[in-house]
Amino acid sequence: MACRPGTISAVAAKRSAGILLYRVLHGAAPEVLLGHMGGPFWARRDAGAWSVPKGEYTADEEPGAAARREFTEELGVPVPQGELTPLGEVRQSGGKVVTVWALAGDLDPGSIVPGTFELEWPRGSGRLQEFPELDRVEWFELERAREKIVKGQRVFLDRLAAWLRG
Repeated sequence: MACRPGTISAVAAKRSAGILLYRVLHGAAPEVLLGHMGGPFWARRDAGAWSVPKGEYTADEEPGAAARREFTEELGVPVPQGELTPLGEVRQSGGKVVTVWALAGDLDPGSIVPGTFELEWPRGSGRLQEFPELDRVEWFELERAREKIVKGQRVFLDRLAAWLRG
């Protein structure tokens, strides 16, 4: 299929992979681990400012391996042992294709040592500052997570809930 000049083909779309860690403690409602996006743009936002730990990968990397790598890079801890359950992919409003797997496990949010990125801030100042990829990480019950997570990733919560119901 040919693309019009100036359009981005599906092949050229950026791709991101992540792991949605979940737990069910002592018969309680399922909880998921989400990270609040770091940096000045997200600093004062809460609703819609949380994400599945994820990151971009290239065409030569296997998506599941990229999801594991990104989990470790973003959270600074190893991926818990276990089998990844595919939750599929979604194209976010900006065009990025995000693929997510669910994984049963548990982590202490206090053990997280987030990766960092550099950004010119304030914009136009010529000064580079370092910010955490995720500035905090928390467990949320699924309903509360729906309020927190970026809109384009809510479908992964729905898919996880359906999979847990069997």
